[in-house]
Amino acid sequence: MFGWNRAIPGREGMAAELFAHTVNYYTQLKSSGQLESWEPVFLNRHGGDLNGFFLLKGTHEQLDTIMSSDEWVDLTMRAEQYLQGVGVITGYSGSVIPELMNRWTKTIPSQR
Repeated sequence: MFGWNRAIPGREGMAAELFAHTVNYYTQLKSSGQLESWEPVFLNRHGGDLNGFFLLKGTHEQLDTIMSSDEWVDLTMRAEQYLQGVGVITGYSGSVIPELMNRWTKTIPSQR
């Protein structure tokens, strides 16, 4: 997940251009099979500091390759210049969840 809070005042136009560039970049990654899927998400006002994000889905290998590419590094650096609260969060979903829950429950200390 690549998230942000809001545009830095005075840099809204640059942030909008970066958004369009990012959409094109993710579209190319999906078309070439380097990414399983992606979607932009805008959140309703809630008083927090996460107001939008791109949800990227792929294998660990796909995502690791993308996040170590020059294009990704450049994109995140540009985002930090135009947006407040930029962050990248790795998460898990789908078929790996039961395995993670099983591992987690094994770590719970027994109560005596």
